[in-house]
This record gives sequence, C-alpha cells and structure tokens, in this order.
Amino acid sequence: MVVIDLTKDGFIANVGDFEANPKDWKYIGSRPCLIDFHAPWCGYCKRLSPILDEFAKEFDGKIYIYKVDVDQEEALETAFNIRTIPTLMFCPLDGPREMMIGTMGKLELKQLIQEKLLK
Repeated sequence: MVVIDLTKDGFIANVGDFEANPKDWKYIGSRPCLIDFHAPWCGYCKRLSPILDEFAKEFDGKIYIYKVDVDQEEALETAFNIRTIPTLMFCPLDGPREMMIGTMGKLELKQLIQEKLLK
C-alpha cells in the first residue's frame, strides 16, 4: 500500500463528513487511519514522508495512511485549525481522534501507531 493523498472531497468520502458535523463527525473508514497534514516546502514534513511511505508498506491491510497538502486544501486546514506542520491526526475505529503537532522519530511514531490505532 502507498500513502494516499487526500482532497477535501476525498476526506469526506473516506474519512468523515466534517462539514455536516463539524464538532462531532464520525470516522467512517474500514481500518484505522493516520492523516499527515503537511506542506511540500516544510523540511520536517520532508523528513517524515519516507517514514510514512515505509509504514504504509509495513502496516498494509491494517491502517490507512493519508496526506493532506495544507497549501492545496485550505478548507481542511481551516476545519482542523492546522497552524503547525506537520500535524498528525490518529483516527482509531473506536474512540476519540487525536491530533499531534510536530515531528517525531520513526520509533516514536511506530509506537504511537501501535498504541493509538492497533491496540
């Protein structure tokens, strides 16, 4: 599996309709997901990208990994109040979504995926 680029319409179709229920939208995916809000000019985002590519293969069939380019998808940037990039959103099948701001190492991110999405 590869990291999937998300547009606003793709987000609504695959993740959840944040427009219909801005404060209480439900995750609709068939597997947990990790969403990376990033920008192509962001150095930290560039360092995170190959790690996400690797995890897309490692966790194939277990989670979805999405990317949102905040420069192209301003509606998503605004809806989720993205002010710092990278920002990661963890969407488990059950339980609350969690946002994490900033970059992290490969081992730390892998542990977070296992704790928040695969428990």
